[in-house]
Amino acid sequence: MSRPENSGGQGYETTHRPDSPERGTAAPSAVRTAMPVLKPVLIAALLMALVVMFLTTLAVGSVSIPVEDVVRVLLGHDVARPSWTRIILDFRLPQAITAILAGAGLGVAGLLMQTFFRNPLADPFVLGVSSGASLGVALVVLAVGGVTTSFLAGLGLMGDLALAVAASAGAAVVLMIVLFAARRIASGMSLLVLGLLFGYLTSAAVSLLLYFSIPERIQAYITWTFGSFTGVTWGQLVILGPMIAGGLFAAFLLGKPLNALLLGESYAFSMGINLMRARFAILTTTAVLAGTITAFCGPIGFIGIAVPHLCRSLFNTADHHQLTPLTMLVGALVALIAAFAASVPGSNIVLPLNAVTSLIGAPVVIWVLLRRQNIKESFSS
Repeated sequence: MSRPENSGGQGYETTHRPDSPERGTAAPSAVRTAMPVLKPVLIAALLMALVVMFLTTLAVGSVSIPVEDVVRVLLGHDVARPSWTRIILDFRLPQAITAILAGAGLGVAGLLMQTFFRNPLADPFVLGVSSGASLGVALVVLAVGGVTTSFLAGLGLMGDLALAVAASAGAAVVLMIVLFAARRIASGMSLLVLGLLFGYLTSAAVSLLLYFSIPERIQAYITWTFGSFTGVTWGQLVILGPMIAGGLFAAFLLGKPLNALLLGESYAFSMGINLMRARFAILTTTAVLAGTITAFCGPIGFIGIAVPHLCRSLFNTADHHQLTPLTMLVGALVALIAAFAASVPGSNIVLPLNAVTSLIGAPVVIWVLLRRQNIKESFSS
């Protein structure tokens, strides 16, 4: 079976045509059953690392709490200091759960986009969803200015909810435009360019709002763009959790069309995949994951682009039935590590989360590029 070839800027096109192979032809062994066997020891090590980081995130901070007391609090028992229970349950536990959900969601969304566009540089925000969310927040913080988030003193929960609603509305508007365009644009590359143009348009609008805003509102907006897992409350997790869980479940169900798309849309069509329905499902799932996370946590970069590459390299597989859960696991672990590093244990300093994720993500991508010089193999086998 012929393999996808590089076609000079139009993505990796397959030599198959919709009318060449028989519909229902068996998929190549590289995408079907001959994928490498997963490494159980490595998976067990990652699971153990996730548990260790979860407990460490709950135990270490400006106030250090013994791990055994953390476990007692999680089991519902009393500890020596009642304040520890409040610190863990009201602040650190929601932050840790948010990091796990956001890391898993961003990693999977990045995997979907890299496969859909067969582009190793694609990330969850390539469709412009993050830019739409940023515009919604900018309109609230910069133009309205009456309600903002907790980083403006004294506003508390209402500010957090206002930003979440504004970001969700902005992301939803861009999502509707992208889905409308996806039904009328056959080329994935054209859709990619369209998403980039949406990003430029919203960035221009945000720049104008920044130019005419007062310094206090500008600072509030810039702080939101840093990204954070700390502002999500239990009440917001009731919305965030089911949305991300639904998106992750939908992504897992998309394993077959994603595997077929690795060899190009023509081959996927020959396998009996409804391309329009698959495109709509992939774009919707990605937008829901990216838009929801951006609404509650801000625009968090680099996890979505680095984690899929890390998983492909660690497990040497391109099968999305395997890659999707592995990406959830590694994404959650990376997000917890980033959240832990951003909190600067032992101090009251909190670093910008986006800076930390970039410091983690950039070396990973560089390492993958140096280790696998022909990276397009991950998108054609």
